[in-house]
Amino acid sequence: MNKQIDLLNDLCMKPEVIVTKKGKIEVDITKGDLPAILFSHGGMGGYDQGRAALSFLDENKYKLICPSRPGYLQTPLESGKTLEEQADLFAALLDKLGIEKVAVVTVSAGGPPGYTFAIRHPDRIRALIAIDSVSGFYEIPETVGPISEVILLSNLGQKILKKIAEFKPEISLKEVFSTEALFTKNQMKKHMDHVLNTPKKLEFLQAFLATMNPYKDRKIGTNNDLELYLQLTHLPFEKIQCPTLIVHGTHDADVKFYDGVYAYETIANAQRFWIEEGSHLGFWLSPNSEKAQKVVNDFLDKHCK
Repeated sequence: MNKQIDLLNDLCMKPEVIVTKKGKIEVDITKGDLPAILFSHGGMGGYDQGRAALSFLDENKYKLICPSRPGYLQTPLESGKTLEEQADLFAALLDKLGIEKVAVVTVSAGGPPGYTFAIRHPDRIRALIAIDSVSGFYEIPETVGPISEVILLSNLGQKILKKIAEFKPEISLKEVFSTEALFTKNQMKKHMDHVLNTPKKLEFLQAFLATMNPYKDRKIGTNNDLELYLQLTHLPFEKIQCPTLIVHGTHDADVKFYDGVYAYETIANAQRFWIEEGSHLGFWLSPNSEKAQKVVNDFLDKHCK
């Protein structure tokens, strides 16, 4: 029996492992015969990061398909070490579920597998939305110093950060912004005040940090991403044919703004929304996040009927 996991208020998950023709994949799927959205999660994530990231969507309008990518949680790395294998695994999952087409939403390190899915399986994708997503070469950003790296890339560090988020959220929030945003002192204060005084966003922060824990179960996938993206130049975006929306924070310190600009300028007829002063998590934790989320909702409404 699948374990039910609570994450945010009114949001619970029952992940299962599905055997496809391309390998095993762990996935959480919401109920209903509705237009489907497939989420490609970022580093240190999993199916739970997908559900947290998509919590702004109305589950009465969409079926949410949130897999753990290879090397994350219960999806073995053997199911898809390369970008091409991961894209084909997504397609095999849809085959198993009997779903012909999906919209794809990507975040951060989930960008390259999502982009590759659009390139390799153009007949399976209705629309593509890339939020602060990697579009080429990537390495751990310069804002992540030795101490931050120990915190972010260790099981103990993640546990500590999660506990701090529960009892001293201002400390964990400052750590997140220090590594994920290129803020001036005034911008840092503005964004800190905004999140700390917006209960829904503070709740999202705590849930998001929880989706990176335990790190040991996500380490193999995270390391595989880092290895792949150090060798990546740029993806063949000229082959993407589906309606595409690029959303990116102008002050993202993790996946730099130029990743979004390059994707927007290279994908034919792509649309864009730049989150002014947006950090890597600006889509959820910025004073402009509601505007960004409305743009995404409107884009999905248009292309997923």
